Amino acid sequence: MKLIFIYGMPAAGKMTVAQELVAITGYKLFHNHLVVDMLQTVFDFGSPEFVALREEFWLAVFDRACRSKLPGMIFTFAPESTVRPEFIANVIETVQSAGSEVDFIQLTCPLPELKRRMGGLSRLQYRKLTSVSLFEQLHEEGAFEAEYMPQPKLSIDTSDNQPARAALQIARALDLLPVQ
Repeated sequence: MKLIFIYGMPAAGKMTVAQELVAITGYKLFHNHLVVDMLQTVFDFGSPEFVALREEFWLAVFDRACRSKLPGMIFTFAPESTVRPEFIANVIETVQSAGSEVDFIQLTCPLPELKRRMGGLSRLQYRKLTSVSLFEQLHEEGAFEAEYMPQPKLSIDTSDNQPARAALQIARALDLLPVQ
């Protein structure tokens, strides 16, 4: 299985680009907020229980998906301060130990555009960050620093690319387009 691990700041377009990539590849989409939202019904965001279970669930899904012989899966992820740095090494170990591969794709976007997108309707569906003032505060505090992320195979500025074009760039870079 190929795990396409799409990461970037809040509102960089990860989910939108991932949905376009699903249309190209037929891969399954595992959106990180599915686990986040479920756990927040019981635990506070960032609490030790929340952090541990969130990573356990993510890794368990990766492991099972690899072992089930899915051709591929797309995961969206926003690096932030409550994610333990060893999580990424654990992702790589989990995927590779199952005989699969992981490709990291980074989506970027200038801060003014991120702030403009913050209040978009699509962000409300998954209880995503929608407050510009909270985003600014978290960003100023370094909450979105991602030194633990590996070098991406591809980095795309989504302010310069429509989602379908970004997805096509990813599919090309990962050699996922059907042979003509």
